Amino acid sequence: MILTVLSLLISLLMKLTKTTKKLDDSICKALTIACENSLHVIEGFSWLTHRANYTNFPASLVVTCIFESEADIEKIQQDNLDGEFRKDIQKQLLKVGVTLKNIKQNIHFDSEEACQRHHQGQWPQRLDLKIGKQKPR
Repeated sequence: MILTVLSLLISLLMKLTKTTKKLDDSICKALTIACENSLHVIEGFSWLTHRANYTNFPASLVVTCIFESEADIEKIQQDNLDGEFRKDIQKQLLKVGVTLKNIKQNIHFDSEEACQRHHQGQWPQRLDLKIGKQKPR
């Protein structure tokens, strides 16, 4: 699955401590469940991934949900399904002990269409997030 591949690449790029690696593995498992729950239920949804600066966790956790098109994102927002999708992700993260204060800030929607248009389909470049060592809010 794309989620697993991206998470593996992120892990290789970042030097994770054993504790951080365990936490990241738990997050991957939770997000895989959320992904599987939504894959055939939410029209246009394809996959999701995450990234975080573990020195400012969980505030720095960003989950990106990828849809086929911008129209798919607009449709779930019009149908008020975006909030339910975010809540399902939050529920799965809570099961592994990760509490998000503001799910709209931590869970984003993006599309294959937008990535192709702006980054020529290069997801690692599009998802590159410069998370500084900021203080928790």
